[in-house]
Amino acid sequence: MIDATQVKFNASGLLPAIIQNDADGQVLMLGYMNRESLALTISTGQCHFWSRSRSSLWHKGETSGNHLNVVSMAMDCDRDALLVRVNPVGATCHTGSTSCFDEHVEGTS
Repeated sequence: MIDATQVKFNASGLLPAIIQNDADGQVLMLGYMNRESLALTISTGQCHFWSRSRSSLWHKGETSGNHLNVVSMAMDCDRDALLVRVNPVGATCHTGSTSCFDEHVEGTS
């Protein structure tokens, strides 16, 4: 078991977080967490991120109601990336899609 103090944030103080649907394994989104958003995610049980474009904390679903309820969190072997398994409430993507990864690259399936 790894505690949150062992996380390796990048030079910008951020940690990539892959968000995955716990029910079916679908990758829903990639977000970035800083120390504060990681602590909020752990303490509230809902995903919080650091918005790189707005330079501010972001509670997923704060305005839309489409929250990401945390089921489990796991670090990769280098402790510099996070896998967060969630039970999503509503669409994950700002476009209204279930996943932010619903557009395939041409030539792939």
